[in-house]
Amino acid sequence: MSMSIARSIRALKTGSSSKLSLPKRTLATPVNTNLFTPVLPAKIPAVLHLKSGQSYHGHNFGSENSKFGETVFSTSITSYTDSMTDPSYLGQILVFTSPMIGNYGVPSNSSPPGFPGIPYLESEKIQCTGVVVSDVALKYSHYKAVESLHEWCKRYDVPGITGVDTRAITSLLRDQGTTLGRLAVGDESLKPAPASSEFWDPSTENLVAQASTKQPYVLNAEGKGPRIALLDFGTKANILRSLVKRGAVVTVLPWDYDFNSIRDQFDGLFLSNGPGDPKQIMETALRVRETIDQWDKPIFGICMGHQVLGLAAGLEAYRMTFGNRGHNQPVLALASSGSINAGRVYVTSQNHQYALKLTEEFPEGWAPFFINCNDSSVEGIISTPESGKRVWGVQFHPESAGGPLDTIEMFTDFVNECQFGRSGGSNMIAGEVKIGGSDAKAAAEISATA
Repeated sequence: MSMSIARSIRALKTGSSSKLSLPKRTLATPVNTNLFTPVLPAKIPAVLHLKSGQSYHGHNFGSENSKFGETVFSTSITSYTDSMTDPSYLGQILVFTSPMIGNYGVPSNSSPPGFPGIPYLESEKIQCTGVVVSDVALKYSHYKAVESLHEWCKRYDVPGITGVDTRAITSLLRDQGTTLGRLAVGDESLKPAPASSEFWDPSTENLVAQASTKQPYVLNAEGKGPRIALLDFGTKANILRSLVKRGAVVTVLPWDYDFNSIRDQFDGLFLSNGPGDPKQIMETALRVRETIDQWDKPIFGICMGHQVLGLAAGLEAYRMTFGNRGHNQPVLALASSGSINAGRVYVTSQNHQYALKLTEEFPEGWAPFFINCNDSSVEGIISTPESGKRVWGVQFHPESAGGPLDTIEMFTDFVNECQFGRSGGSNMIAGEVKIGGSDAKAAAEISATA
């Protein structure tokens, strides 16, 4: 207890009429930031044009350059800095359903203590093409903040629009699906909407190649844990932190690296998240199929990595109407494995447009692991005990950032499996497959109404 508080308590007990001495309250944001003299955007008009014909008028913040992209929405309430730096949003105009964005500013992106070479946010820069918010906060307050959302977006040439009805935009996107768009700023906003042929479709490009590292690099080189190779399809930084935190020595490889030529150097393989259509990297999926067939060590895939595993297993990937983006997606576990218990619903963080198709019969050696309780999409696959393999894939993000940590221990299960392997009793082989693929949709519907 501080001396000033102690004196105040004694004064109250003794009935002293002297003035109480209370500790001075400090500010949440350091005074050397721009909280009190914020850099305000000029009053510049902006408009969001959708290929389906709708236009939404507001005012610009961030970059004053106009951009094309795929218009998607996220229902996440917090962690806008993490969402905007997630490489899975590459090429997309991100609509936040939360009414106010920017109120706690933007922190420094320097590597946090204990994680050299890994940024504080989810990548080194803003990944989305543009930002759409109902109300942007030009003043911010947080003890880690170093700049405003407006300043940050301007620095990375990302335009934003504020003062629009994000509820109407979200309702439209839910009804008709994600839609190509253009965020026009300044004089460009006064021009007619682009013709249909002028809209840029990022899904036609190999976005994984753009998001992936160009050269291999090693994290936690002096670590005592297992040696894990990570194929980088556009990995989030918290995936790297989650592996390093558990002692793994992580070698990050480009998306098209021939892992099979060096696989015997490693104890496990991790397939990361990433943007775009998984069919754009079918050559990688075919190499992963070879790895699964010929290698007996653990493999874990998240998001894009999960879809690549599915393609390698013989499943189909399809484009969802509006995808799942947010921090509150419920998934039902269909199998028990490691820290996951069959029959339990887990709340997860997600960001994806594509999913694996749920079929009556799964390919031999595979079973559905999770299913989405809202839309019955496949949220995970797992190798069966009969296959003799140790392979996991999940559509959601166990590492979150932001979002719930219901399934974070899947990283512990994977690292332990890589380190101790079959000698310690496998954690990654499905101990119980609750139901098969033909029953999965019905199970999700029952769970959703329970």
